[in-house]
Amino acid sequence: MAEIAPLTPLRYDLSRLARLETGLGSVVAPPYDVIDNAQRAELAARDPHNVVKLILPEGEGDAKYAHAADLFAAWRKDGVLARDDKPAFYRYDQTFAPPGGKGAKITRRGFLGLVKLVPTDKGIVLPHERTLSGPKEDRLKLFRATRTNLSPGFMLYRDPARALDGALATATELASFDTPDGVHHALAKIDDPEAIRTIVEGVAKSSLLIADGHHRYETALRYSQETEAAHGATAAARAEHRYFMVFFTNGDDPDLVVFPTHRHIHSLPSFDFASLLEGAKTLFDVTLLPPGASADVLTQALADSGKTRPSLVACAGDGRAALFALKPSADLAGHPVLGKKPEVLRRTDVALLHMGILEPVLGITPEAQAAKTNIWYPQDATRTLHDLRGGGGADKAGQVLFLMNATPVAQVRSVAEAGEVMPQKSTFFYPKVMTGLAIHTLEPERNVAG
Repeated sequence: MAEIAPLTPLRYDLSRLARLETGLGSVVAPPYDVIDNAQRAELAARDPHNVVKLILPEGEGDAKYAHAADLFAAWRKDGVLARDDKPAFYRYDQTFAPPGGKGAKITRRGFLGLVKLVPTDKGIVLPHERTLSGPKEDRLKLFRATRTNLSPGFMLYRDPARALDGALATATELASFDTPDGVHHALAKIDDPEAIRTIVEGVAKSSLLIADGHHRYETALRYSQETEAAHGATAAARAEHRYFMVFFTNGDDPDLVVFPTHRHIHSLPSFDFASLLEGAKTLFDVTLLPPGASADVLTQALADSGKTRPSLVACAGDGRAALFALKPSADLAGHPVLGKKPEVLRRTDVALLHMGILEPVLGITPEAQAAKTNIWYPQDATRTLHDLRGGGGADKAGQVLFLMNATPVAQVRSVAEAGEVMPQKSTFFYPKVMTGLAIHTLEPERNVAG
């Protein structure tokens, strides 16, 4: 199925960072699409060579992409970035407490490598979200200017027997660091030929599910197609531009945790909580919950209900709340919106909310949903409930908060394998994979390792 390969990447010179008494943590950054202006400034101040200066370059219009290319070339010339001397996979572990700090620490284990770019309709690389044209155009211009894949995607392979664990355990440590969010990051190198072969063959047994980085993958594919049209006849047999850098992790690992993203609705022309409850009764059994209940109480009620049927909790600013649990007798096939979708999608919590409540009951069209006109997507239930009830000020209160359970990975894969996509923000894989651990050049004359 999927064809993966080890990297021979550009990486920050760790000996130089050691001499400067900093470390890898001073030059890496989160994915570009979660960095606001304040965080960009903070990252850029950590080190003159922080990768944020490449992924979110300074300048106006298209000049910023040329600036990124010049900066990248200078860093290579000055030895800030140096190419590794042999192909390897790079094991990358992240140890963290769940968002909100509640619960035992978890370690997510995986590795950085390359995947051969193929169109998503081939059933080899499976998306689960729609993409927007704006972010893809921005990233494509950066690809063209730098001829480089700076930010990795994030994909899940299948390995229920954990057959690759032994090969991953051969890694030799390179660096570790902590980020301000409390996550501990550890990078190690896997260059043993037998271990590499085991990993390549093991991942090839299944399709790959995109967990995060849909825009990055589609942009890389488009850039690859452009480069193929221009240089394909003279390109190397396994040319770099035909491959995309990815963080891979085992989708069957019990330590792989998906967290929920809630829906905070605002700016509707009119809204009435009682009317919402009445409209929900078409599909859901509606149970009132204790007025003013804490986020812990509400999310526990939601988790308990979600064990037996699709469920969500609706919260009003005055403290009222209600549990919506899908009726066993609900006619989803006959529903005007959900009935157009396959069974595997229409029984997911997020589809039931977006297509069974937001659109037909609250009047939020699919276009408005895609544009986030009336929806904020918070992860912290406690803080958002506080905001809803007026604690964060009028501009953060909104009108109604829908608390969600996390979408199981198996459910996401089933939807993707059916050729469907889920509503926006259906999954929240935490923590984010850092940018700057490795950089994959896209030179058509250079081969990736075979």
